[in-house]
Amino acid sequence: MNSARLAIDIGGTFTDFVLDVDGAQYSRKMLTTPRAPEEAVLEGTRLVLSEARLSYGDLSLIIHGTTLATNAIIERKGANTALLVTQGFRDSIEMAYENRFEQYDIFMDRPPPLVPRHLRLPVPERMTASGDVLEPLDQAALAALLPILRAENITSVAIGFLHSYANAVHEEQAGALLRRLAPDLSVTLSSAVSPEMREYERWSTACANAYVQPVMDRYLEKLEKALRKEGLRAPMFLITSAGGLTTVELARRFPIRLVESGPAGGAILATRLAAQYDLDRIISFDMGGTTAKICLIDDRQPHFSRTFEVARQYRFLKGSGMPIRIPVIEMVEIGAGGGSIASVDSMSRIHVGPHSAGSEPGPACYSRGGEHATVTDADLAIGRLRHDRFAGGRMRLDADAAERALAQSVGERLGLDSFRAALGVVEVVEENMANAARVHAVECGKELSDRAMIAFGGAAPLHAARLAEKLDIDRVIVPTGAGVGSAVGFLLAPISYEIARSHRAILNDRFDAAPINALRAEMRAEAEAVIRPAAPSGTLAETWSSDMRYCGQGHELSIAVQADTVGPQDWRTLAVLFAAQYAAQFGRTIPQLDVEILSWSLRLSTPQSPMPAIPVDGVATTAAPIEHVAVANPATGLSVDVPLYERQHLAPGLVLSGPALIVEDETTTLVTAAFHAQINGLGHIVLTRKTA
Repeated sequence: MNSARLAIDIGGTFTDFVLDVDGAQYSRKMLTTPRAPEEAVLEGTRLVLSEARLSYGDLSLIIHGTTLATNAIIERKGANTALLVTQGFRDSIEMAYENRFEQYDIFMDRPPPLVPRHLRLPVPERMTASGDVLEPLDQAALAALLPILRAENITSVAIGFLHSYANAVHEEQAGALLRRLAPDLSVTLSSAVSPEMREYERWSTACANAYVQPVMDRYLEKLEKALRKEGLRAPMFLITSAGGLTTVELARRFPIRLVESGPAGGAILATRLAAQYDLDRIISFDMGGTTAKICLIDDRQPHFSRTFEVARQYRFLKGSGMPIRIPVIEMVEIGAGGGSIASVDSMSRIHVGPHSAGSEPGPACYSRGGEHATVTDADLAIGRLRHDRFAGGRMRLDADAAERALAQSVGERLGLDSFRAALGVVEVVEENMANAARVHAVECGKELSDRAMIAFGGAAPLHAARLAEKLDIDRVIVPTGAGVGSAVGFLLAPISYEIARSHRAILNDRFDAAPINALRAEMRAEAEAVIRPAAPSGTLAETWSSDMRYCGQGHELSIAVQADTVGPQDWRTLAVLFAAQYAAQFGRTIPQLDVEILSWSLRLSTPQSPMPAIPVDGVATTAAPIEHVAVANPATGLSVDVPLYERQHLAPGLVLSGPALIVEDETTTLVTAAFHAQINGLGHIVLTRKTA
């Protein structure tokens, strides 16, 4: 019997499908149905299975990822949520770090928390930092809050008590009481979703989980039932933000772990391609219909973190978004996708995003009732998109509607015609993405100019060459299946699970290794219990890391620990590892200052299969364009006639000189005048900057 694996990636605008049948791949894009996401999933699955002449019963595995949770947070479209918090600390989540992420802007605004102040309800209780009960939980006071929750139409509750990472008994008691008195409420415990110190990040994460849990829980329940009804017998896994696979049950409890699941699939694809191309330093660029994601990959590994920010609002600066503390592939994500809405502010500046037209009503050119101008409308107006070739010709775009929307949303405010307005929108969104990449690189202490870019997602190949020009990047790779790249990455993901726990230790001659080794064994057993039902046999790869800092500092660096166990004298080795990474990121170390460890992280995963070698390129060939089309030159703002090619007709070895357009069913690649494009032995488009 064939091995048929299906990857499904729900985005804010499109839902992508990739079916792998013994190495042969079938792909499709469907407009997302946001009010009932399972409808697009079921229809797209039926179509892609029909193309391969298979049925639901033939599937051996489904891997699912989605940006629905991310988009709900960015666009503030989640559940009506309350936070039960230790009395006296209801404002901690709004006080945040008590600093200013932009020192000199007197008009700087912080992003508002997901839970407004009147829904942050204090509860009498107190736990010490060592986990001792200082004040018992007042269960009568907690029960008295139920009328407030009902009056405010609360459907989801986050519980965040002080020091619950050290002792979760009060949160567990409060959760049990709520589930008994109000079983219809979704309840999230901060000690369960993020059992680490720092109440701001822990409570922010708990609020975000509670905010998206009802919608994700209902969706996954309905989807699983519908798939079983259609005859699916195979297991279904969800891809996590850290690039591993988890069960539906865990995903329904902790949907916040899925908040970057779609982008994580793209990062996995880019990481595997980096190994295949023998590239040590790359930047992955994933642009879909709602957001754009940028990830740095060094030494063929993405950067892993346990803290990231959703919806950065102020020039993409750290601190201007919402902190989420979960295992994650580190990347920057901004509201800049094909459906991102363009507008003009009171100072006559063009803004793009973060709000998106999504799939309902979608960009104006979709002819589904959308009236606001979007990036897709702008790409169509300047010739980058062809109205008759979008989605393989299955979806015809309305150029007149796009021009009207651009004129109304941007042009009339600035005295520009629709063409000039479109140029402005495209330039702004590309500069936004370039600036986000620069800021992210600086925060990571990395350079961009010596990297190769891997571009995927429905909109990324349209903008990758121009983005590379802005970032001084000389090489761009657009892989086959780029338009559904994250779904392709899902099929390459290992089954994995990551756990983090707080345990403080100072690296000196009083270092006690015994409790650390015991903690590691406990975490290994917990992770293995999650993975073994899906991978009952075979070896598992284990990664062990610690979060370290100099004593007195406010933030840590994550340091990989290679040894299976830690001995009493290994504190010196750990200190050396920390000093090396600290110097690499900050250019110096701090002598005669102790190093402390605050928390530990364990990642357990199945091993990855090797990627095939790149075949030798074929003999250089030529190809006749399908037609010549007018496309705006971003450097001059003038339209020029450029050749248009169909990707399926381009043989390995072919070299094209930009400017040119290369169209395929799921995306279009723009080759600007600054680049040559070559089709390599894998069928990938490799853009290389022209030399003078």
